[in-house]
Amino acid sequence: MGSHSPCASCKLLRRRCTPDCVFAPFFPSYEPHKFAMVHRVFGASNVSKMLQELPLHQRADAVSSLVYEANARMRDPVYGCVGAISYLQHQVSQLQMQLALAQAEMLCIQMQQAQLMDADGMQYLMQSDLSAVAQLTNYPSSSSNVPHEPLKRENPWT
Repeated sequence: MGSHSPCASCKLLRRRCTPDCVFAPFFPSYEPHKFAMVHRVFGASNVSKMLQELPLHQRADAVSSLVYEANARMRDPVYGCVGAISYLQHQVSQLQMQLALAQAEMLCIQMQQAQLMDADGMQYLMQSDLSAVAQLTNYPSSSSNVPHEPLKRENPWT
């Protein structure tokens, strides 16, 4: 750009950077690797055409997407971003499955604890009910050491 150092694009392509260079705002000279990846994957001419067709306010986002996709294509030439997305979706589904298993195990443990508490409670209630019945019928209960007198049955007509 005039007296400034040329943008990464113009530097790599060995051309003079003009003030209206479409690449200059997005590929500064201190980040040459960004343009090198984009150029290798998409080609400078194609990127230039894409940027010129977009409104100014959308160009930064487009460059960001192109850099991301170019980086993904360098790592995975066949699938690019789709490969990364697929891998992450697979990881998410595996983690969801592990979470569901852990939640199921927790539910089983909680149910077992509830059953134990219910069984202990039922046993306590059964013992206290037997004591109450024994006291009403004056039969000695197993938990009581106090002797009880049997009920006297009186005939009301005698």
